[in-house]
Amino acid sequence: MSPVATEGTLRIVVAAPAENAWSETFIAAHIDRLSKVELLVSGGVPPRNASHGGPLVRTHGLLAYWDRLVGKRFGGQPGLAKYRLAHRLERLRPDVVLAEYGNMGAEIEEACRRAGVPLVVHFHGFDAHQTDFIVQYGNYRELFQYASALVVVSRAMEAQLLAIGAPRDKVVYNCYGIDVEHFIPGRPDRSPPHFLSVGRFAEKKAPDLTIQAFSRVAAQRPQARLTMVGRGMLWDRCQALVDELGLQQSVDLCGVKRPDEIVRLLHGSRAFVQHSVVSESNDHEGTPLAVLEAMATGVPVVATRHAGIADVVAHEERGLLCAEHDVEAMAAHMIRLVDDPALALSMGTAGRAYTEQAHRVEVQVANLQAILRKAAHRA
Repeated sequence: MSPVATEGTLRIVVAAPAENAWSETFIAAHIDRLSKVELLVSGGVPPRNASHGGPLVRTHGLLAYWDRLVGKRFGGQPGLAKYRLAHRLERLRPDVVLAEYGNMGAEIEEACRRAGVPLVVHFHGFDAHQTDFIVQYGNYRELFQYASALVVVSRAMEAQLLAIGAPRDKVVYNCYGIDVEHFIPGRPDRSPPHFLSVGRFAEKKAPDLTIQAFSRVAAQRPQARLTMVGRGMLWDRCQALVDELGLQQSVDLCGVKRPDEIVRLLHGSRAFVQHSVVSESNDHEGTPLAVLEAMATGVPVVATRHAGIADVVAHEERGLLCAEHDVEAMAAHMIRLVDDPALALSMGTAGRAYTEQAHRVEVQVANLQAILRKAAHRA
């Protein structure tokens, strides 16, 4: 271990799968706020790119042809990337590596082991639950053995890792944080009976079930409206469902919006809605940031008892929860908030107070910093 770890400042390597690691808000917070990220490796699982020192695997130009040839010695370019990552870590000698997502951790575990660098793995959702990933990585057996800590963002995720063999003393619950001061509380009681949904149009977010629930609301409270922000594989299907149900005048699938536009939409909404479910592949949410951001804006949440949602949305206090796929119950909850603006204000105020107390990004990142420091000191 580098002597720097004992002097106060950690030397951290972050491994993230996206080409643009800042595209995921929670990972961007880690990169920008942890002290001190000396190297970011990204662009695939295992990673191909590095923030300095040159890429691990080149994908353009003549050198890319050379890497394809050399990669054959390692079973392909992924093997070459892991080999070069191990050498990069041996030269850099960081105090700790933070792998974003369990599959990233499983892919780079051997490189960290070879370099003698401790590894902390941050799970986020699908990586802890999705059946094909768990099978592919043998219940993460080798990862669980080597990793110093396994960070989870929901109690359901904690239970899942323990169920597939993670050591109890390595699993650490540290939910996401948000920039609470960025979200000015609104007055949902003064907003019209409009509902807002924000997220990818993906199976586990079940936007079609949100629309089905709202169709029951619109039939009984025709003044209600639903705005759904985002895009994804199910967008066309949801647009067809809106047309089929005759909801063109009351449901707006408005596409992707900027963060400041989403805040304005929240300020004009009576409640935030999300009907998350377990997908056919056993994919789960972690704890959706959109739910925390809605709560920070003082808007009550109507959602399912799914994954981390149930950890943060106290039923009848900060919002209203129902079982997965129970569109009748979700509709009843929405109608209740249409009819009772004062209840929306009470729940929204409680949600804001809760995020101020429990989900400040600076606190959650400081907790992660302490987890990384403990891993480095153990090594």
